Formats: sequence, structure tokens, C-alpha cells
Amino acid sequence: MTHNPSNPESRLERGKRALAEIDGEAGQNVVAALADIAPDFATYILEFPFGDIYSRKGLDLRAREVATIAALTAMGNAAPQLKVHIEAGLNVGLTRDEIVEIIMQMAVYAGFPAALNGLSAAKEVFAKLSTADSVDVR
Repeated sequence: MTHNPSNPESRLERGKRALAEIDGEAGQNVVAALADIAPDFATYILEFPFGDIYSRKGLDLRAREVATIAALTAMGNAAPQLKVHIEAGLNVGLTRDEIVEIIMQMAVYAGFPAALNGLSAAKEVFAKLSTADSVDVR
């Protein structure tokens, strides 16, 4: 997924496509949650991070999610966004073990509390996905 200057696709269209590919339903939930309070902010999220940055050449989506998970873990105050990007990491090919290692690595640079909070977020996401995977839909 890269931005092609000769493609007439708008930033918003490109962002919507990227969000669906990367974050799936979790990303749509974030955008939907903003609809009644700050719809313009939802548009900004679609256009800039997803339409411009995630769509650039240079890093694949997997590498971008490694960086995002590390940054959100290091911030230590972005658990909801971290959970979305842990799920996105899984969507773009990261394994659970790799996500745990990324978060543990942040203990060196952001401290044990940030890493512990990140591991707690990962545990919640993994449990939610395991529960969803085990539901019998017959």
C-alpha cells in the first residue's frame, strides 16, 4: 500500500482503504466513536496518519506497526490506542510472541511501568481475540 501521485484517489479515500487493511473493525470503531463529538477529527485521522503516512513507501505495514506498538507502549498513557495497534499488528503479520517482545523491549527505554501497562493491554487483546476465535458460529 503506497501512495501513487498519478492515482486520483483522495487522501480520505486512501486513508479509509489503509485503515480497513491495517486496523479492520477496531479502526472503524475509533472513527465511529468520533462521529457524534468530532467528525472532523475522524477525517483528520483518516487523511493524515492513514492516507499520508501509512501509505508512504519505505516501510511495510508490519514495520510500521512495530514502530507504532513500541511508541504507544513507551508513551505509557495510550492504552486504548495501543490495543487497537496490537490488533493491527496481528492483522499485518506480527505474532503474539513478537508483540510481547516489542513491548518488553520498551522496559529498557520507557521503564518497567510502561512495559507492564503494555503487556496488560496485550493480554487483554489476546484474551478478547481468543474468546472470539473460540465462539462456535454454527
